[in-house]
Amino acid sequence: MKLYDLEPSGNCYKVRLLAALSNIELNLVAVDFANGEHKQPPLSDLNPLCQLPILHDGDLVLRDSQAILVYLAGQYGGLAWWPAHAQGQAEIMQWLSFAGNEVEHSLCAARLVSRFGNDLDKSAALDRAAVILPILDAHLAQHEWLAMGRPTIAECAVYPYVALAPEGDVDLAPYANILNWLARVEALPGYLAKP
Repeated sequence: MKLYDLEPSGNCYKVRLLAALSNIELNLVAVDFANGEHKQPPLSDLNPLCQLPILHDGDLVLRDSQAILVYLAGQYGGLAWWPAHAQGQAEIMQWLSFAGNEVEHSLCAARLVSRFGNDLDKSAALDRAAVILPILDAHLAQHEWLAMGRPTIAECAVYPYVALAPEGDVDLAPYANILNWLARVEALPGYLAKP
């Protein structure tokens, strides 16, 4: 099973984090992103969106970190990470969507500007961060984990860009519940240090 990977990418890190936490063996294939390897065959054939990560498992090719998390957890991670019942799956999917939308367009976008010089609206990203972080903090004031009262792939999806938020000039100090949650994730057995 190959993961086409970019080490500093939070989306790639989501997949590596789940693999570390659940003892799933991945063959990491480093992609020369700076020279556009992801925009050329064979990678552009695997993912026409020319984005990373890409998971290649036998005949199956998946793009999008959230989809890869669902697959790895369901196929290899056991019920601990992805439950068999619809209610638990729906609880988790709310957070996968949150990661792919709200977090992506706020914390991730601010980091892309600050760390990598991407041409995005950092001010708008910071404004969005100021809206979503209190929501996340309020949830974590009432819940130890994001979904189901235990660690799931929701943690793997949301944790990376929240933990990396200071790289986008986002101060997490006002959010004690988020900071406590970050510490709980980092204390999980098998935790893989963030890039």
